[in-house]
Amino acid sequence: MTETSSKETLLNAAVLHWMHDLAAQGIVMTDCELNVAEWNHWMEEHTGKRAHDVIGNNLLELFPELTERRLDRHYKWALEGQVRVLSQALHGYLISMPAVSAEHGYAQMQQAVRLSPLSHEGRVIGTLTIIEDVTERVAREAELQAQIEARSRLLSSEKLARSEAERANRLKDEFLATISHELRNPLNAILGWAHMLRLGKLTDVNAERAVETIYRNAKSQAQLVSDLLDVSRIISGKLRLDVRTVDLIYIINAAIDSIRPAADAKGIRIQAMLDPAAGPISGDADRLQQIVWNLLTNAVKFTPKGGRIQVKVQRINSHVEIVVSDSGVGISKEFLPYVFDRFRQADASITRTHGGLGLGLSIVRQLVDLHGGSVGVQSEGEGKGTTFTITLPFVGVVSNQNDAESVHPTQGDDVNSFEGLPSLQGLKVLVVDDEADTRELIREVLKECGSEVITSRSAEEALAALEEHKPDILISDLGMPDEDGYSLISKIRALPDERGGQSPAAALTAYARAEDRMRVLRSGFQFHLPKPVDSAELVTVVASLAGRAFQS
Repeated sequence: MTETSSKETLLNAAVLHWMHDLAAQGIVMTDCELNVAEWNHWMEEHTGKRAHDVIGNNLLELFPELTERRLDRHYKWALEGQVRVLSQALHGYLISMPAVSAEHGYAQMQQAVRLSPLSHEGRVIGTLTIIEDVTERVAREAELQAQIEARSRLLSSEKLARSEAERANRLKDEFLATISHELRNPLNAILGWAHMLRLGKLTDVNAERAVETIYRNAKSQAQLVSDLLDVSRIISGKLRLDVRTVDLIYIINAAIDSIRPAADAKGIRIQAMLDPAAGPISGDADRLQQIVWNLLTNAVKFTPKGGRIQVKVQRINSHVEIVVSDSGVGISKEFLPYVFDRFRQADASITRTHGGLGLGLSIVRQLVDLHGGSVGVQSEGEGKGTTFTITLPFVGVVSNQNDAESVHPTQGDDVNSFEGLPSLQGLKVLVVDDEADTRELIREVLKECGSEVITSRSAEEALAALEEHKPDILISDLGMPDEDGYSLISKIRALPDERGGQSPAAALTAYARAEDRMRVLRSGFQFHLPKPVDSAELVTVVASLAGRAFQS
């Protein structure tokens, strides 16, 4: 063997080694009958077919889809001496192979293919196919194209985008101004009358009037906060319904009774047409009453003195229809499409006649949607009244003594007395809160029911009081300076039992989200009490922690 032929042999061996083991592309060689002569490692890895199972077999028989997709003609043309290029854009792929990674959104590998004739002494003796994986490149190009298109759309609609941004800013400013106004108004009455009470110069009649005014305005503030929390839960998808069989007629009547004093004060006549066959239905009793109450409150607010409100409930085929109509100020045709939008009000100016945050109807729509129903509004225009129509799915209920009774919404009196509440006599309660007013309020409420109350203004003081007084119950705020309530309960739970490590505890906090409640319970507290807490509820929770919930 000559030196030249030896070098050629080595070079040929190196080329074959590269083609079979090292190439970063798929390489397939066939003879002129399209029987496979080379099937490299890349092809083995991506098709799962081993070379010894493929070589010697006809390519079109191994992959009949080549014929079905009419790609066999490219091999015919290659055998006639033509070089063929199969682009990803036209063909996607030659031989089906799974994509290396699913991150680009392609299940199949995207391929660019070059199919060439193999010639010897001017005669075609086979074909050479080179397959390149272009999935990542295609994905990048698609992403780049999408960015270019998005940028183009953004540039073409720049004026519209600027207008929308200005409108959003205006709505935000209007909302902030509105919420400031709606929160400050009750505060003005609360602070004003509280100041007069502190001076001690009010007559008994005026003092009673002051207390009633403070209580009414505090309730108004609590409702505003409740609406904001409801909207937050709805937006984040964390609002949950307690769905049971409910008496719809009872719910409607309860909502009517709750707004009747306000209607009577304006001389508004309420007409109720309630079909007994319209219930019971499945739903959350409290949320259904909230829906009707919001609509009736709106109707009373926007109906002038001497007006009329009609509430009609009837069953129509497979659904129940609730219609609340009034003879009030009506809604302009321009604003009608935006009635259920959050923070939108027909009149958001400082000279507006009616208060509110513009959240009530948005909450109505979301709650109705969660019940599987729909809500619509009609008005012939300003001064011609408004009609809201709610449809809810009707669920037939078979009467059975074993079935649970229909659930009614919970209702509370304006003022809850301490009569009938469990006794706290002999209980020692440790109250921890950095706010002096809150500490004193809780002290007075619990002392009224017979308990001994120790107060602390920090976690450090609370730990010392726990050691000294050995309280039966712990009530702690969460948000405190230096060390919060979570840290406090963690330290307490690390103590041995004889030093109060297992003391029953409730968290009293202004953090009222579902995730806050779960964190409270996970951290070692047994109860989560959101502020503002009802006094009767506070006493009941303390009694429950002491095992006295059913004693009086």
